[in-house]
Amino acid sequence: MYPSDGFRELDRQECLRLMARVPVGRIVHTRHALPAVLPVNFSLDHDGGVLLRTAAASELVRAVDGVVVAFETDEVDAAAQSGWSVVVTGRAAVVTDPTEHARLFQVGPRSWAPSPEEVFVRIAPELITGRELVGGRSVYGTRLAF
Repeated sequence: MYPSDGFRELDRQECLRLMARVPVGRIVHTRHALPAVLPVNFSLDHDGGVLLRTAAASELVRAVDGVVVAFETDEVDAAAQSGWSVVVTGRAAVVTDPTEHARLFQVGPRSWAPSPEEVFVRIAPELITGRELVGGRSVYGTRLAF
């Protein structure tokens, strides 16, 4: 966050409420020592954890299991010059507990690209930050110059 950039900071509960409204976000991880960004569908767990469902043999699983990642989602209205963005940072891990996997199979996200063998990846929410711009106005109340 940049405290003097004019955007309104969102608290944790606001961030989670907004995230629950959208079906797609982007997972940010490292691939060959470079940043990689992949759009994915997701859902939120009861504690704000981000849940992904993907093929067990996917490159994504190999890249993120056990490492710290970022997950970003947003909603933007270009015509109204408004929107919000939320970032969850935390350790990603493949869910291996059979009981937890069975629970997530019932309540977790559905894969948009089903695979014969799927796993759930959970991002533990160690840090949740968000910001909002409403109607092209900053928190200072002045119209932004374009």
